[in-house]
Amino acid sequence: MENLTDNYDVAVIGGGHAGCEAALACARMGCRTIMFNINLDSIALMSCNPAIGGLAKGQLVKEIDALGGEMGKVTDKTAVHFRMLNASKGPAVHSSRMQCDKQLYRLTMKAVVENQPNLYVRQAMIESLVIEDGKVIGVLDQSEHFYGAKKVIITTGTFLNGLVHVGVSQIPSGRAGELASIGLANNLKQLGFDIGRMKTGTPPRLRASSIDFSRLERQDSDPDPQPFSFTTKALRTERLPSYFSATSAETHRIIRENIQHSPLYSGIIKGVSARYCPSLEDKVMRFGERESHPVVLEHEGLDTQEVYAKGLGNCLPLEMQYKIVHSVKGLEQAEIMRPAYAIEYDFVQPTQLKPTLETKLVDGLYLAGQINGTSGYEEAAGQGLWAGINAVCAVQGAPAFILDRSEAYIAVMVDDLVTRGVDEPYRMFTSRAEYRLILREDNATIRLMGKGCELGLIDRVHYLDLQDRIKKIEQGIEHLKASSIKPTAETNEKLAALNSPPLNNHTTLHGLLKRYELSYDKLAVFPGWQPQPDSFVKQQIEIETKYEGYIKRQFDAVKKLKEQEKKKLPPDFDYDCVPGLSNELKAKLTKIAPQTLGQMERIPGMTEGAISAVLIMMKRQELSGNSKKEKDKTI
Repeated sequence: MENLTDNYDVAVIGGGHAGCEAALACARMGCRTIMFNINLDSIALMSCNPAIGGLAKGQLVKEIDALGGEMGKVTDKTAVHFRMLNASKGPAVHSSRMQCDKQLYRLTMKAVVENQPNLYVRQAMIESLVIEDGKVIGVLDQSEHFYGAKKVIITTGTFLNGLVHVGVSQIPSGRAGELASIGLANNLKQLGFDIGRMKTGTPPRLRASSIDFSRLERQDSDPDPQPFSFTTKALRTERLPSYFSATSAETHRIIRENIQHSPLYSGIIKGVSARYCPSLEDKVMRFGERESHPVVLEHEGLDTQEVYAKGLGNCLPLEMQYKIVHSVKGLEQAEIMRPAYAIEYDFVQPTQLKPTLETKLVDGLYLAGQINGTSGYEEAAGQGLWAGINAVCAVQGAPAFILDRSEAYIAVMVDDLVTRGVDEPYRMFTSRAEYRLILREDNATIRLMGKGCELGLIDRVHYLDLQDRIKKIEQGIEHLKASSIKPTAETNEKLAALNSPPLNNHTTLHGLLKRYELSYDKLAVFPGWQPQPDSFVKQQIEIETKYEGYIKRQFDAVKKLKEQEKKKLPPDFDYDCVPGLSNELKAKLTKIAPQTLGQMERIPGMTEGAISAVLIMMKRQELSGNSKKEKDKTI
């Protein structure tokens, strides 16, 4: 290795959503960083749907932003359609979703990456890692040029041994029209990683001028959307609507009669699909009782004719795709600009990772995104940020950056991956977060901005501004508690006008705000009320008041979690020596090597008896070791 012309602190392989967040975090935290992408024109490409956010995903984007990531900022600059999902439900499940101009998103993120000091961007196909004594020291590209790096982060998405399927046609590709990464995939296998195979897909893109939108249900943006990023002052004014249609009996007949032509059902595709996001073939064949399935049409940008046909994803031959599309109301004359396809790709079972997303097999090597068996732009970006931060911490000799499940959705995702592994593409759901009432989208900045500031990813001015707002929230709640309301005739008249039950006992404005039907501003008719011009402060006062009891119970549960996470386990403990432990659990514990009692408890299949047996043996070995040390001292 004499040709060490390129040396970096961190090398990031892949320039998708995970790669961009990883590379930007590393550069911003002071590390000389290089990011490779097979094609620089596809940096941050939205390869599937044109939206950022969604159920539980909006929480991830807010957290990425609060920690100093870029996804929320770029989304705010390029969004053309805005929706708050679950708006009629409680705040714990409110999730923002923004439909973007796809090309504008790509170009905006590309500009951020290219203009980031300390970050170098190269178009190259990385063929292999260079390992010495179990530690990564760099990478080799397709021309065998060596790039030295203290840490390497792989964020290759669907490119590892990627194989695109359209009918019987099979094309090695990371995405339709792009090269697959074959050499690196084989290199990871040779290194001994447990590699699996997964499958995903994307629906057809239709020409807007060939769609009869007049026959479809139109959905416009929310009138007063909130940005993802706390730094965004104003959103763009251009808006694009979405449209709704549905499959028909004819659609289902076409699929049933031609199902043998689908590589999913002919046995050609071996990769595991996601149950929560089935292809149209799967929907028709698995849910035969359904007469129709929804189809959502979303414009891919302000200056393109392409329309994303959500719900029509399949991998049937092109001529059958046309029949399927034309069987849908409003799409009878629709032109397919890009056909739907399925793609198979390699992933690394994430139980082979530490909570930092560093691999256990190779020191200094980190994995983030779909290579870890996940699905979705937001999940990838969150992992990229997490891996990037930890790579820098390792380079700089700082403590690892690890949050627990009570602190962030990102932490829930990482813990799920490294503790439980995956048997299908992993997607974030609010149901995965047991503390979701305190992990809301609306309080992400309160929860995480301080940590982002400590890492050097958040400007201290923003953090001080947040502290001022937090103080106003506390003062606002205290003022409500101190404002007395008596059960007078006048009080009850005001309550009746607000469709709220009469008051029988003395209370406070704080007590009244707990009522479901009363908002902060509706309390303006009562003495002691103060206007609150800051919408963020007002929102937090209202949520913290209405859900006070529930939030307190969750914080009580968090205390138990914190105690479990404090109890560290020896990393080299021999689980084979534990009597009464099943072979299955011994294998899982050895593979995962849990770092804390809490993590051990979350391993699938663990029982109270098994946990007790492990802890008893650990205690015995600890006492035995202490006795030996004392004996050695006396000698």
